Amino acid sequence: MSTFPHFGTAAIHVGQEPEQWDMNQVVPPISMSSTYKQDQPGEPKGHDYSRAGNPTRDVLQKNLAALEDAKHCQVFASGLAATSAIINLLKTGDHIVCSDDVYGGTQRYIRRVAVPNHGLEVDSVDLTDVKNLEKAIKPNTKMVWFESPSNPLLKVVDIAAVVQVAKKANPEIFVVVDNTFMSPYFQRPISLGADVVVHSITKYINGHSDVVMGAVITDNDEFQQHLFFMQLAVGAVPSPFDCFLVNRGLKTLHIRMRAHYENALAVAKYLEANDRIESVLYPALESHPQHQVHQKQTKGMSGMISFYLKGELQQSRSFLSALKVFTLAESLGGYESLAELPSIMTHASVPAETRAVLGITDNLIRISVGIEDLDDLIADLDQALKIAIPKV
Repeated sequence: MSTFPHFGTAAIHVGQEPEQWDMNQVVPPISMSSTYKQDQPGEPKGHDYSRAGNPTRDVLQKNLAALEDAKHCQVFASGLAATSAIINLLKTGDHIVCSDDVYGGTQRYIRRVAVPNHGLEVDSVDLTDVKNLEKAIKPNTKMVWFESPSNPLLKVVDIAAVVQVAKKANPEIFVVVDNTFMSPYFQRPISLGADVVVHSITKYINGHSDVVMGAVITDNDEFQQHLFFMQLAVGAVPSPFDCFLVNRGLKTLHIRMRAHYENALAVAKYLEANDRIESVLYPALESHPQHQVHQKQTKGMSGMISFYLKGELQQSRSFLSALKVFTLAESLGGYESLAELPSIMTHASVPAETRAVLGITDNLIRISVGIEDLDDLIADLDQALKIAIPKV
């Protein structure tokens, strides 16, 4: 398994320099103060108020920027707060091209907040074919937004190709890639030409299912100033303690991602060979329709797998309820294995007709393969499948 050079070293050391603290602490301290003494009026030593800046948050932002090999990172109180901070760059009448398969909360924010309340326009298209992007771009298009791989269908978009098409149409178009499913360990969209990377830190980056947070990462100095202003003016910032927890989680990101990949690839191969499964969606499998694109732009794959059971809602419910090692729960990317039913859980807010077109059916299962013992994971899936579908 190849990876980006020096990733583990950067995760452990960048922004963590002991010399910046009064006692040369090896672990950066948690700075809980909401305000800071000024020697002279209007002349703060560094920060003046913790909404605008905090030493513990500084450490995390510097580290995350380094892991994406970028200049800037601003963190927010959730992934959706990060999403809203990005979209707040746009003005009434601006147009977004959004991939048709994205996290339910992202499409809900765009469809029910950005469009009706802020006057933005949006078109949802399948970006696995860049010809669809060429057709969708308008004179007022200001942003292209997509995930690769997508949630929950694991569709892979050629990031460099999307950038080329968007910038040819208008160099001012911002290309935003949600990199949550991959983490910077396996994919760095900015190196492929994207302007902005967004993460739900809640997932792989933190990796311990105990923090809700989002991050926006960019090389664009002007956009970074917009993001800082969003922290200051809107105020959806994370607590210093949560920043401390994520900074701690980052120290094992490279080890965790290797374990997720090893387990998930084996699980995907098991599922693909199982008679109770219609099909498996995992970009690292040769059977995946965008497998070659995935190989070209990534260093591996995370623990995210979706698959179709040979059944309907009843079989899906039986399967998920019978799991013992996998936990029936929303979210993903923690050390523990999770399973869920997108049609009535994470993507229930997607209109039913849209779900039908996309293929988010009642027999589509999404799993987040954790880092437990592989034999236990496969045995758990096997027993649950036999309960849900006794005969094949």
